[in-house]
Amino acid sequence: MSKTKKQRKASYRKRQKNTTSIYFLLLAVFSAFSLFMVLFFGFTQRVVMNQTYKNEAVRDLADKGRKIQTAILETSPDDFNGNRSAQLRYLSAYYDVDVYILDGDGKVLFPQEPHFNHGETQGQEKFDFSSAIVVLKAHLQETDENNPALYEGEGEYCYGDKISLYEDSEEYLYITKSVNLIESVSRQMTLRIWLLGAFMFLLSFAVASAVSGWLTRPLSEMTQKARRLARGDFNVDFHGSNYGQEMLELAGTLNFARDELSKTDRMQKELIANVSHDFKTPLTMIKAYASMIIEISGDNPEKRNKHAQVIVDETDRLTSLVTDVLDLSKIRSGIDMLKFTTVDMSSYVKEILTRFDYLKETQGYKLIAEIDEDLHTRADELKIGQALYNLIGNAVNYTGEDKRVFVRLKKYSDSEFYFSVTDTGAGIKQEEIGEIWDRYYRSSQTHKRPVKGTGLGLSIVKTVFEKHEFKFGVKSEEGKGSTFFVYFPIIT
Repeated sequence: MSKTKKQRKASYRKRQKNTTSIYFLLLAVFSAFSLFMVLFFGFTQRVVMNQTYKNEAVRDLADKGRKIQTAILETSPDDFNGNRSAQLRYLSAYYDVDVYILDGDGKVLFPQEPHFNHGETQGQEKFDFSSAIVVLKAHLQETDENNPALYEGEGEYCYGDKISLYEDSEEYLYITKSVNLIESVSRQMTLRIWLLGAFMFLLSFAVASAVSGWLTRPLSEMTQKARRLARGDFNVDFHGSNYGQEMLELAGTLNFARDELSKTDRMQKELIANVSHDFKTPLTMIKAYASMIIEISGDNPEKRNKHAQVIVDETDRLTSLVTDVLDLSKIRSGIDMLKFTTVDMSSYVKEILTRFDYLKETQGYKLIAEIDEDLHTRADELKIGQALYNLIGNAVNYTGEDKRVFVRLKKYSDSEFYFSVTDTGAGIKQEEIGEIWDRYYRSSQTHKRPVKGTGLGLSIVKTVFEKHEFKFGVKSEEGKGSTFFVYFPIIT
């Protein structure tokens, strides 16, 4: 393992250690959201509950105050044997409030407790309403004359109004309701809300953990399967449990990638085997004929020249193979950048066809051309010429017994023209059409191969056209030959 590869592996492991898993991210997000909702619910419930209790207590005191005031003014104390204090004590007990009648200085007029000495210090402190009467009067001034005062005092809610029990007299009705009970109930409810909130948070945490695990489980499964794929197990299937449409699409994509990797792996092995064979064959021939020259034909000029020519031919074949491999590698990697120029394709195709004249003269091949004049495009002239030569050479190799090949360069529209080459051979099986552009693809049909090739011709064609972003393809029918074509944009 090279140092660079070790460094990449160490860097990958370091990134893995420093990266939080999706499971914990989802768990943290769900838990934080649940905690926020619990706190928000608890706070708002406390505020709302306190305000609700307060409003309810105020409304309740106002209602009781009006009823008590009516009872005092409209009901005779004679029902209580003329005892006003007994009447107020009854009303206080009945309505669960404290009821007082005060004079203008805050002195308690009613109820009067029997055997109670107002002169004692304890009694003065307990029934000292001098401050309360000032506050009551201030609130009464702020309200309408016909409305009582209703407000919150220190630890109690207060209801007060000016009343007249006797002629030419002025008293004040002062009713209070302690907030201690309300605050006690509020504290109990708040405690229960927080306990419920804690329970809900724990429940939310458990649910978040389960949901996070359920959501990340397919990713974990696919990660394990991807590792198996990385180790060369091309039988792995990424489809698992049904976790939703997105996961199904991801599984389908990964399965497609698996198939492509499997195909690439198979092609790579075939490429190595084919290249090794193609390199080995001429090298073996060169060595064999060199040995023959040394041992057998060294003194025989005729045999020596014949054997030497074989060495030259095999060397040319080896050079052609190396050149094609290098060209394909350069084009695919982008090292050999395209040099775009305006190309007169009509003249260029004619020039390429002249390279096949020796086949017409020596082997009787017929290259029938239909070429429209004055068709220009922008392309890398050298690379396009190599691709067109390979297409014509491929057609020559696979054409039928009539040895005819049709080459066309025709205008298709105002913006495009096309080049096509058609052979009369056995055609290509439909299941093989998608593979013909692969490196070292070999058709199952037999052919004479009058044009020397390395097996990389169509792969170079595909790479060149793809780099130019030209539309290209093949149409074929078994027993009726094949037509390869490419469309060029017109440049005027």
